[in-house]
Amino acid sequence: DQLSPEEYKKKKPLCFSAKSYQKTHPGKAKIGHKDADATLASPMLLGVADGVSQLEEFGMDASELPHELLRVCEELGMSQLIPDRPVNPQDMYRGPVSLLKEAYEETESLGSTTVLLAVLDNSTKIHGKLHPMVAVLTIGDCELLMLRRLEGRQTNFQAVFHTEMQRIDGHSQTPLQLARVDDRVDPDFDEELALEVIERGSAVHCVSAYEGDIIVLGSDGIFDNLFLEEIVEIVNESLPLPKPGNFVPTQPALLHQIARRLVEESHLKSEAGPHGLPDTPIGLGGKMDDTSVVVAEVVEWTKAHSEVWAQVHKQNQWRSLVSCGAMDNMACRSCNRHEDSGSDHELDLTADQGHAYRGNSVADDESDDDEKKCSIQ
Repeated sequence: DQLSPEEYKKKKPLCFSAKSYQKTHPGKAKIGHKDADATLASPMLLGVADGVSQLEEFGMDASELPHELLRVCEELGMSQLIPDRPVNPQDMYRGPVSLLKEAYEETESLGSTTVLLAVLDNSTKIHGKLHPMVAVLTIGDCELLMLRRLEGRQTNFQAVFHTEMQRIDGHSQTPLQLARVDDRVDPDFDEELALEVIERGSAVHCVSAYEGDIIVLGSDGIFDNLFLEEIVEIVNESLPLPKPGNFVPTQPALLHQIARRLVEESHLKSEAGPHGLPDTPIGLGGKMDDTSVVVAEVVEWTKAHSEVWAQVHKQNQWRSLVSCGAMDNMACRSCNRHEDSGSDHELDLTADQGHAYRGNSVADDESDDDEKKCSIQ
């Protein structure tokens, strides 16, 4: 973990500053393909869900389950994970598996999707000192890459953790999925099967988190088309070496630029150049696919974060009542996502810690099971 004893003593609650970007591949957009990806970029929880577009053939909206699932995950995660916020014992965070199970049980949408979650857990202590961890849960072939300036703050980022994709028999078109379908697809479908996928099929990791870490979550449209070295290079080119002194968070607009560049570079892999098609992890030219990514920086959680999140939460509740109709949360899905952005709760990082935020939400026993799957890295 490459931290001095002095830095270790300064451990403090952390959160994510994150931006997302998603876009249908131009080749698929030309034939009217509908993007079924969803992204989540909130202070305590990041996510990518890649819906199965083939369900459109059965008259289903393949984007509904990914969007609703991540929205409920965000609501649960923020209610359970905000530092120093009182939580009823029955509502306490019990790990990513329990969180995803509860979120799935609260959703109603039909569909099938891969899921990737990254949860910032500030409750862990080692030798009596706070030691924030990122709990990562994957179902399917979305992937996560964590970067850190391992050799000091004035050095380039290096990869410190990377998840493995989960594909049935290794086939690129058959990822493990979380589903809810009706008789049109499977007359014998039972939601217990989906809960079993979460409990037994999820890959769960726990990784130490430090201020300044960069985390990239992407759909298979990112990681099938870009080598890990290319992603690291793009981040290092986009984030200049910091000046000596205290850590200064990256502006969210710059994180958004990185997310957009990752998507654009992924799409370019399917275009032939002077020497033919570019190489990718799955072969020359990669694949044309829906492409979504979240780029996050780990930063300190402050009192200002608490105040702004409370404001954003109230605004979201009011919008859902006024804009989407009474208490029908299901009708709010269309208000929560936008193709080229993510769920953003921004602090003006040029300002003093006590300044106001720019709050904007756009859419662009079980605990034992979670602990058994976690290992400190």
